[in-house]
Amino acid sequence: MRLGLIEGDGIGPEVVRATRAVVDDALAGDVDWVPLPMGQAAIDEFGSALPEFTLDALAGLDGWILGPHDNASYAAEHRIGAPPGGAVRKRFGLYANIRPARAFSGVRATTAEMDLVIVRENSEGFYADRNMAAGSGEFRPTEEVALSVGVITRAASERIAHEACRLASARRGRLTIVHKANVLPMTMGLFRDVCYEVAREYPGLTVVDEHVDAAAAHLVRAAGDYDVLVTENLFGDILSDLAGELSGSLGLAASLNCSATQAMAQAVHGAAPGLAGRNRANPAALQLSAAMLLRWLGSRRADRALIRAADRIDRAIAATLAAGVATADLGGLASTTEFTEQVRGRLNRW
Repeated sequence: MRLGLIEGDGIGPEVVRATRAVVDDALAGDVDWVPLPMGQAAIDEFGSALPEFTLDALAGLDGWILGPHDNASYAAEHRIGAPPGGAVRKRFGLYANIRPARAFSGVRATTAEMDLVIVRENSEGFYADRNMAAGSGEFRPTEEVALSVGVITRAASERIAHEACRLASARRGRLTIVHKANVLPMTMGLFRDVCYEVAREYPGLTVVDEHVDAAAAHLVRAAGDYDVLVTENLFGDILSDLAGELSGSLGLAASLNCSATQAMAQAVHGAAPGLAGRNRANPAALQLSAAMLLRWLGSRRADRALIRAADRIDRAIAATLAAGVATADLGGLASTTEFTEQVRGRLNRW
C-alpha cells in the first residue's frame, strides 16, 4: 500500500511523523510512504505552497495523510487562491468531510455519553475556494461593499446525504439534518429537503432536523443526544470544531476527507505555530484520522487486516488516554513523542 505523507507547517512535521510511527506499527511496516512537499518549506524550495508535482503524485497513491498548513503566515503572493488543503480537496473532489467527536475515559468532556459524527458537505456552500468553477465566490463591487456567493446544489446535497445515511445506519440509526432554512429558505431549504428525500431510502432511520443555532446550543447542553449530524460546509466546519472542544480538545478531533474513490486523513486542528518544534503538540487527532483512512480503505477493499489495524490504533489511543497519559492541551505533561510511545506500546495488546 502506498500512502502520501505531507508534513505541512507548524506542528505538522511532529504530528505527521508521530502518526507515521503508529501506522507503521499497526501494519507491521507494510506501507510504502511517499513524502511530498506542502507549505512554507515547499515555498522556500519550489516557489509554491502546493507544487503541481505534489498534486500529480497524490493521484497515483492509495490515500494520503495531510499535515496542517499555516497559509495566513505565507507571503501575500502565496495567499492568493485556495489554501493548500482546500486545493487538494477541490482537485480530487473530496466532497465528504467526516468528523467524529467522542468522550474518552481519562479526558474531561462536557458529556460522558458523547459519541457523534458530523458529516460535512465539503465542496460548496459559502467557501470562496469551492463555490465557483472559475474565479472567486467572494468579491467587492466597491471599497465599502463585500459580497459572498453561497452555492447549494441537489447533486451535492444528495451525495452527502447518502454518506450520512449509510453512516447512521451502521451506528445507532439516528440522523439530524442541520440547516438554517428559516432565514435561507431557498438554499438551506433545498439542502434540508433533499436530505429528507434521501433518508427515506434508508428504512429504520430516525430523522429530525434542527436550525444550526439550536444545534450548537444542544451540543453544549446535551451532546450525548446526537448520533450523526449532516450539514453544509460552513455550519459543519463550525459545529465540528465546537464538538471537538466539547470532547476535551481539538487535539483529539479527527477527520477524513473523501470521495467515492479517494480519501485523505487530516486532523481538524491547525498548525499551532507557537508550539512548533517544542515537542508539545497532541498527535492523537492525526493518529485517529489515519485510523479512519485505514478503515475507509479496508471497507472498500474488503481488507480485514486494514480494518483491524484501524481498530487497534483507536483502542491504543483510548487506553493511553484512560491511563492518564495526556499532552498539555489535555492538562497533562506528556510530550508528543512520549504520548506516541505510549500508544505504540499498547498497540500489540490487541
